[in-house]
Amino acid sequence: MEEFNRITRNPAIMGGKACIRGMRVTVGMIVGQIAAGRAFEDLLGDYPYLEREDLSQALRYAAWRAEEREVVLAEA
Repeated sequence: MEEFNRITRNPAIMGGKACIRGMRVTVGMIVGQIAAGRAFEDLLGDYPYLEREDLSQALRYAAWRAEEREVVLAEA
């Protein structure tokens, strides 16, 4: 398993969702913003307390989580 030293989970912060370094910034928010077409530079400008490695690790964490579970999708 990859080490995710910037991803934290605390029941008292954002309901226990995976967050960036204990802040109220969730992995889901980061991934959603990037999926919507926002660039790393845009996010770093909007959230100056985030670092490039925070964003990279959020994407790696989301990819790792997606590989860990099988999700049944509707047939096309």
